[in-house]
Amino acid sequence: MVRTKISGLVALVALTLEASAIVVPRHLEVHEKRESLHPRWSKKDRVESHKLLPMRIGLTQNNLDKGHDHLMKISDPASPHFGQHWTAEEVIEAFRPTQQTEDEVRKWLIDSGIPAGRITHSDNKGWFAFYATAEEAENLLYTEYHEYEDSITGGVMPSCETYHVPKDIRRHIDYISPGIKLLAPIEHPNNKLKRNAEMLEHEIFKRNTHGLLRDAKHSYNGTNATDLSTCDVAITPACIAALYQIPPATLSHPNNSLGIFESELQFYTQNDLDLFFKNFTKNIPNGTHPIPANIDGGMQSTTDPNYAGGEVNLDIQLAYPILYPQQITLYQVDDFIVQANQNDTYTFGFNTFLDALDGSYCNYTAYNETGNDPYLDQAYPDPLTGGWQGSLMCGTFTPTNVISLSYGGQESDLPISYQKRQCLEYMKLGLQGVSFLFASGDSGVSNYPDNIDGPTGCLGPDLNIFNPTWPGTCPYVTSVGATKVYPGYSVYDPESAVFDPAGHPYSVNYSSGGGFSNIYPIPDYQASFVAKFFEDHNPPYPYYSALSNDTGNIQTLPDIGALAGTTGGIYNRIGRGIPDVAANGDNIAVYNGNDFELSGGTSASTPIFSAVINRINEERINIGKGPIGFLNPSLYANPSMLNDIVNGTNPGCSTVGFSAVPGWDPVTGLGTPNYPKMLEYYLGLP
Repeated sequence: MVRTKISGLVALVALTLEASAIVVPRHLEVHEKRESLHPRWSKKDRVESHKLLPMRIGLTQNNLDKGHDHLMKISDPASPHFGQHWTAEEVIEAFRPTQQTEDEVRKWLIDSGIPAGRITHSDNKGWFAFYATAEEAENLLYTEYHEYEDSITGGVMPSCETYHVPKDIRRHIDYISPGIKLLAPIEHPNNKLKRNAEMLEHEIFKRNTHGLLRDAKHSYNGTNATDLSTCDVAITPACIAALYQIPPATLSHPNNSLGIFESELQFYTQNDLDLFFKNFTKNIPNGTHPIPANIDGGMQSTTDPNYAGGEVNLDIQLAYPILYPQQITLYQVDDFIVQANQNDTYTFGFNTFLDALDGSYCNYTAYNETGNDPYLDQAYPDPLTGGWQGSLMCGTFTPTNVISLSYGGQESDLPISYQKRQCLEYMKLGLQGVSFLFASGDSGVSNYPDNIDGPTGCLGPDLNIFNPTWPGTCPYVTSVGATKVYPGYSVYDPESAVFDPAGHPYSVNYSSGGGFSNIYPIPDYQASFVAKFFEDHNPPYPYYSALSNDTGNIQTLPDIGALAGTTGGIYNRIGRGIPDVAANGDNIAVYNGNDFELSGGTSASTPIFSAVINRINEERINIGKGPIGFLNPSLYANPSMLNDIVNGTNPGCSTVGFSAVPGWDPVTGLGTPNYPKMLEYYLGLP
């Protein structure tokens, strides 16, 4: 029960909470209540009254519902405001809580006995923080705090079953922590110390990189760097230039470097880059390498060919020939220990990456989450031996105009609130003129078989529901699918959607990821294209029409089986469609570990398309204009500047998947780049 006597003339009502009689004034009401306790958690002793608790009160954000409209206003080529990007400060001001919210919550805290000098306001204005004893916190919120122990990690954290706030300020508060949330089991220090850098270093060679990387499965013995007759065997820089009519670059503005995101133990080797330059791009001098941007202990390169990263070498070697003498900024995210930890493969370090680009995101409150998720995201300093001992980087790096990310997972595998909070950050950075391009995935309409999503990589009780990727389904990023020059065809023939059946040459089917979101609705900029696809090329499968609801429980994963219900549907008819665009993603010539290999994946098509956009930004900057920023509205406004792909499918879930057809489709999107047409179009915009 509350530890101090409640006095005053306020009418009281008795409520029984946590098996104790807590008398709650009538002017208060329940703000959050836990309905059930997960079996992994067990309730322990009452938190000692003198123990200090780090209290955070997430304030209700303002104008979030208008963020989409603001972004469309500056991204729609028909708008007079096109290209008028915001500053970081303008973004913070636009979405900060109202002054009334800040004033009323602060007054409530002070009137309740929390000294004003103890209350701090976050830089992004999104929350108040203060330390309070357990007794003070219980009296403030009319609750009881107990310790809860996680049976898996041994971690212990304070929590309550319910808490109360005044009725008249409830609308100003998003959530309070510590509160009812138990998503974040903290690993017991003794368990953490059992793992060390030496062991994890050894484990690198025992596991495959999760995500969109396709290691080269065969080699190709030499080719002429300018020979276009073998592009159906090996895609070289000359092949890419011919496919998309890309002339050599000549411009290099110091503030227009292409950003490339890497993690998951992907370290480039300078020797591999030099071998590639020597054999394929003699205009790029040996020793050329990216500008390093190491985030939270990230590591750029290695001299050991055994540690050479196939993904990072692929990304760099695809981008440089398109944009050199422009530069590449390589964002390496998270320390070696974190990257080697298998748990990291579900979130890829995207949140710590965004923290480093936008300091306000470190403590940003949305969808009942403030800051990084303690369970899904790495905390810094890293307590493990050999880990990054610095503080979490917040706003350390200015984002480049274009960022290529060849990583991703499935919507079904992460909490809805986690995904939506991150998606809002892509919106906010889009307002600042940043273009994010994500790979759409390599397993068609499913995930990889025998992965986190089960034996088929598909969803639902019958394991047959299509499984779209994340974060490409966020409507504020550009999703990139993959195409291929098939044997017997040339760079002068239309490409087709990529499909390599299992064993030829990869161990599993490889096809362009595509489908429809189960979280986000069809955005306006895409609506007519999706409607046209269904009207003219209706897929021969049953479907459902439902989206996952927002939830106050940050643990909640999308329940796709429940969305489909009894419809028998295997894909969502009303979700955001992916991909948006495509580029070549198979038989890519690459040097890795001192060997010449062929590789592929939408992780190849993404840096190609990203480099094309960076080239166009360079030309815009050269004539006094700004970067394009969020791409999708302008892409859908002028699809004729892309090469429409009309052949191929993306199989999965015991189906042939969707089909590439005239117009937009959930296999190759609007199509591949036509550089001259894209350049003409974008140079003509404000």
